[in-house]
Amino acid sequence: MIKAFIFDLDGTLVQTEIMKAHSYALAAMELKPGKIKKHKIIEEYKKLVGRSRQEVAKSLLNKFYLNNEAVKRLDEFKTGEAWEVFVKIRLNYYFEFLNNPRILSTVICPHTTALLKKVKSQNYKTALATTSHNDEASKVLDILKLTDLFDFIATRDLIEKSKPDPEIYDLVLSKLNIFPEECIAIEDSVTGIKSAIAAKINCIAVPNAYTSNSVNNSNLISEKWIINRPELLSNLVNDILTSLK
Repeated sequence: MIKAFIFDLDGTLVQTEIMKAHSYALAAMELKPGKIKKHKIIEEYKKLVGRSRQEVAKSLLNKFYLNNEAVKRLDEFKTGEAWEVFVKIRLNYYFEFLNNPRILSTVICPHTTALLKKVKSQNYKTALATTSHNDEASKVLDILKLTDLFDFIATRDLIEKSKPDPEIYDLVLSKLNIFPEECIAIEDSVTGIKSAIAAKINCIAVPNAYTSNSVNNSNLISEKWIINRPELLSNLVNDILTSLK
């Protein structure tokens, strides 16, 4: 019997991946003015969706040869790591986006947030399992008034290993006091799906424009558990719950 639903955040409940991609692109363009094409950063970021800040930043720094430029600004940002400089520049842009509720309201995912509200009203346990750090996640959840819909919120700050490692899901299972077979994870990326599977949790994938190709070609879960039309999500969940009664 299903007792809980665990939701990813970025790309699942809110299309913050769009804002993250643009913030990384703007940060790269700031480091190398006139030498970086915004669309190229965005396309490369699509391959990294679901990864940790550190992994994404290091990958983009290496791919676009930005390390030297970041190193020049170590003192400015009071850090000893080039990737941290890149992240801090990126966050300046990202929080500008987040501080504009009008922008944020345009990227909410209506069908997954509707499912969250529905299962919460039906007294299922609910949790968030996001690789975003607490500062980013809290900002998004508060602005969109989603915080109170969760019994537990797990962010990158609470774990040592990011997705696709199962640590974040194992933490949620422990906090909700449930077994893996008693919950369903809602994810949008290959990284997130792998994390849920590694924790032995059933996973429904609701991919977006950034993750659709990789999810549909991954062969990680059955096609019937991949929702390419988000408006069908509620129907699938109803079918699953009925079959497990």
